[in-house]
Amino acid sequence: MNIDSLLQPFHHFGVNLGLARINSLLANLGNPHHHVPVIHVAGTNGKGSVCAYLSSVLTEAGYRTGRYTSPHLVDWPERICLNEHQISAEGLCQLLLQVKSAINSDEYPTLFEVITAAAWLYFAQQQVDVAVVEVGLGGRLDATNVIADPLVTVITSISREHWQQLGPTVADIAGEKAGILKPGCPAVVGMLPPDAEKVVRSRAQELQCPLILPQPARQISPQLAEYQSIQDTKTIKYPLPLQGQIQLNNSALALAALEILQQKGWQISEAEIINGMAKTKWPGRMQWINWNSHKLLIDGAHNPAAAQVLRNYVDTLNTQSVTWVMGMLSTKDHADIFQALLRPNDQLYLVPVPDNNSANLEVLSKLASDICPKLSTCQTFLNLLLALETAFNSTDNLVVLCGSLYLIGHFLGSRD
Repeated sequence: MNIDSLLQPFHHFGVNLGLARINSLLANLGNPHHHVPVIHVAGTNGKGSVCAYLSSVLTEAGYRTGRYTSPHLVDWPERICLNEHQISAEGLCQLLLQVKSAINSDEYPTLFEVITAAAWLYFAQQQVDVAVVEVGLGGRLDATNVIADPLVTVITSISREHWQQLGPTVADIAGEKAGILKPGCPAVVGMLPPDAEKVVRSRAQELQCPLILPQPARQISPQLAEYQSIQDTKTIKYPLPLQGQIQLNNSALALAALEILQQKGWQISEAEIINGMAKTKWPGRMQWINWNSHKLLIDGAHNPAAAQVLRNYVDTLNTQSVTWVMGMLSTKDHADIFQALLRPNDQLYLVPVPDNNSANLEVLSKLASDICPKLSTCQTFLNLLLALETAFNSTDNLVVLCGSLYLIGHFLGSRD
């Protein structure tokens, strides 16, 4: 029995937001989530890197730290970590067997609910001091939103994604993400569009949540930033191992959340913050790797906001033009992603996203050519590795692989 076979029966239930099934399942497991102190992190983009910063620093500070994130890039165990080490495949199988045995015969949990229940069970069994938990989709009705009194909640960013499930406007989406706020619990919130910020502020006021809106950190060298305390004028200088200007925002959110823990009595020294930040890893997001003796930049860039962040980073590299190797799911906002990324004289090589609901390549090709008619090349390939080989053999441009975290995961898995 392996992880995929254990999870296969739950794939066909798809996305079905709601808390009734997960609460029932967790009750049958003895309510493990009631025994886990939690930092709960929501947002359209940035929540994964904020979770990575928090987990790394708390581990460095000597706390037994769980981390639950999604999706995974290569394999399921990546989602559930303890002290920066992912659970073993065998350990996850055992947890899934326990979860499956607790499912009522008349209930049909989704795949995400099953893996989330396994995470809660693991963290309780491991008696973690804290679990850093990333929201899967939205917030209010997400399977992670079963905790009554988190240590702190974080909303990193809000933009128009998953609107089919969360609502058509940014305000609607903000209402769903603000659903993780709990009475009296401090909330750290990133820079939001005005309509979204209004919704979050209103919800925080209603619940009497102390609202913390930290300013982005200041970059003082290419890989060094400075953060000013939310309480006073004290500053801390720390390394930024993750790429892109957006990390000035994300790292500041993480440090503000850590500062709240310090105010609650958690022992986290400045040296532990600096060392923890330096050790942070978050694969597949603006990551440089060597591929067949070539330097390749990989990034999910799976929605317009993330694509703009990637483009902003690429623009700092002073490259004349870019060769994009891209695959996208059919459900994504293709036009807005192309609008953010493509510039005249760029090259575009389109590939499918294996084992997923991939967008039609010919439709993407026409759309990209309409949006940026001065592309120097726009081609489709059925094979990712062939597209990469062609890209590197055809130009000395910067080559970027992006468009889907599932595509990035497929690529990283093919290298093993």
